[in-house]
Amino acid sequence: MDLTELYQSVILENNRRPRNYRKLPEANRIASGNNPVCGDEITVFVQLDGDRIADISFQGAGCAISQASASVMTQRLKGRTLAEAETLFGRFKEIVTEGKPDDEDLDLSAFAGVHQFPARIKCATLGWHAAINAVHGDSVTASTE
Repeated sequence: MDLTELYQSVILENNRRPRNYRKLPEANRIASGNNPVCGDEITVFVQLDGDRIADISFQGAGCAISQASASVMTQRLKGRTLAEAETLFGRFKEIVTEGKPDDEDLDLSAFAGVHQFPARIKCATLGWHAAINAVHGDSVTASTE
């Protein structure tokens, strides 16, 4: 299996069986995101414990890229500090905009091919924008437009 097939399987698997897809009753921060062009909608639920993301989940509907990205995002952000979450989001944006895989994280690297389709970058980053808004207590709906 080459890397392209591996990356595709990561996206397909996370879309078919998204991790942390649920409402989080213990959430003390909630934010939403909307991509009006594609129709992606997401709500991110975050339980902060001090400056650490104790738990995170999402619900929503949209294309395979947005749902898979949100699934991977929740796995990567759980347990991280706010500063670590922002750094990880920066790495993810670099992966999807420049197409440079991260040798240390194959799941994030699965989205490197998105850079070839600029409209899909918005799909991939929507959940991340909503999550960052949530951890900062910003309840304004994140929009890709």
